Amino acid sequence: MFNFQIPNIILFFLILIFAVVIFFLLWRRAVRILKETKFAKKSLASCYGKLSEQFMPFLAHYPYNPQNFRFLGSPIDGVQFEQDKIILVEFKSAGSQLNSRQANIKKIIKAKQVYFQQINLK
Repeated sequence: MFNFQIPNIILFFLILIFAVVIFFLLWRRAVRILKETKFAKKSLASCYGKLSEQFMPFLAHYPYNPQNFRFLGSPIDGVQFEQDKIILVEFKSAGSQLNSRQANIKKIIKAKQVYFQQINLK
């Protein structure tokens, strides 16, 4: 008689291999989509930060006269000029923190290593 056990086992393993391949391909696709989404979220947060920092001096809770603020953008957001002081301003939102360059600028200011130099061009 003809035995059908061998084809059933082969069919089972082919279906199992096919399922594993499909699962692997779907898994890779899902991981790629998650990475792209994470990148897009970070990029959007960065764009939001850069856009919002230009408007921060004009918000009601900004403690100085916004007409005396000059936007720099990098490495700090801007400079606030007051009658008796000059303030280097860095706006942060959503729990973001100073990067290493900004932290170094803060350290230099605390060490009072800030100078004014006039350079005349001939």
